[in-house]
Amino acid sequence: MGKLGVVIVAAGKGSRMRTAESKQYLQLGQKPILVHTLQLFQNIQIVDEIILIVGRDDVDRCRGYVQDYALSKVTHVEAGGAERQDSVKRGLDALQKDTEWVLVHDGVRPFVNIEHVFGCIAEAKEHGAAVLAVPVKDTIKIVNDAKQIQSTPDRRSLWAIQTPQAFRLTLLQEAHEKAQRDSFIGTDDAMLVERLGTTVHVVEGDYYNIKITTPEDLPWAEWILHNVREEGQR
Repeated sequence: MGKLGVVIVAAGKGSRMRTAESKQYLQLGQKPILVHTLQLFQNIQIVDEIILIVGRDDVDRCRGYVQDYALSKVTHVEAGGAERQDSVKRGLDALQKDTEWVLVHDGVRPFVNIEHVFGCIAEAKEHGAAVLAVPVKDTIKIVNDAKQIQSTPDRRSLWAIQTPQAFRLTLLQEAHEKAQRDSFIGTDDAMLVERLGTTVHVVEGDYYNIKITTPEDLPWAEWILHNVREEGQR
């Protein structure tokens, strides 16, 4: 297997958390949420390099984390762009030139199961692109601007997409370059790859791989940390 790089995106302000501090820097247990995420990938042996993309005002703080927590695989801490997509592209551009595979992961998803990470990588190696996802539990409705239900899609076909998302690096770079040429903004990296006509495969994850986004997520995250994803049980 060629070199594997990880781009961790943590440049968002997180207004939905309704805190002065950005969500990725809130304490979870004894450490910031982002540090839990970084340590998870630091401890995966096959990961060669981690690129961390953060807000411009947070670069120095995060370089401090790299030192304080001995995150030796973090080779670059860079400022993000206007959109998440711009931030990911900056991360891809910073990877070592001989990197063959890349994982893109949200900085506020500290609980991904390592076996699922390996599953995602294996699927990407076979097909070029793979994402973690879970089947949607709720009934989903298509609603218009007037908050009127328009239709009800078949729940069996609906999956909630998570990260990491795994790609052959050259494929994802091509997808980002095309999106940039077309002035297209996607909601995730898989969407950009889909626009190339490439099939993205889904690997089933679990419901503990939450994205910590709102105040309601914090007590749930504490419970997961202490009961499910304790150190050494990831």
